[in-house]
Amino acid sequence: MTSFTVLPAVDIAGGRCVQLRRGDPEASTVYYDDPVDAARRWVDEGAVSLHVVDLDAALGRGTNRDVVTRVVAASTVPVQVAGGIRDAGALDDAFATGAARVVVGTAAAEQPDLVEAMALAHPGQVVVAADVKDGEVTVAGWTRGSGRTVGELAGLLRDLDLGGLLVTDVSRDGVLAGPNVELYRALASEVATGVIASGGVRDVADVVALAEAGCAGVIVGTALYEGRLRLTDAIEATT
Repeated sequence: MTSFTVLPAVDIAGGRCVQLRRGDPEASTVYYDDPVDAARRWVDEGAVSLHVVDLDAALGRGTNRDVVTRVVAASTVPVQVAGGIRDAGALDDAFATGAARVVVGTAAAEQPDLVEAMALAHPGQVVVAADVKDGEVTVAGWTRGSGRTVGELAGLLRDLDLGGLLVTDVSRDGVLAGPNVELYRALASEVATGVIASGGVRDVADVVALAEAGCAGVIVGTALYEGRLRLTDAIEATT
């Protein structure tokens, strides 16, 4: 099995650590009042990297930048930061939190030239996110379609020095429905920078299936928070 990373998700809304169902901000569960506690838990359990999302910034309804900065500062592993990174200023602000990598979603689908400039300025540190619903890449916090498929987006960005392509199947996100392994297998054969899977992971078998499909990593949220998957088991099964 090639190198594979399990990234626990620390999703932040209203200053708290939450998980959404199918990307719906009105269907959320709070797991920690302080996201720093969640981050420390996953690092203590063996995480080698974390995926931290400012959901309010992604949805255009405020920011949790101070909380994100505290989470990054409290973590002893590299942190990947996402949420609302739609221009160069927001990218700089995200890196200013201490993030090792920054995830760009809406801008990647709507302004590929901007993402090219971002990748040139931060080689290997910009991760492009594609949130997929019914085959289409969605933008603005999953609220509207982009008119592009994930394959088309991957093709536009193929030659860039990226930190990876993060693909979330929104229909499976947060509902423990199992990941769309065939989607990830098809993309993994095309994306040189590596595909990071997200959405639907239920157990160790799902994590192993994604590793065997050629993914570079997986982001896991609900399964960890609900106790259905132990982080140590996921790491041991894929190393």
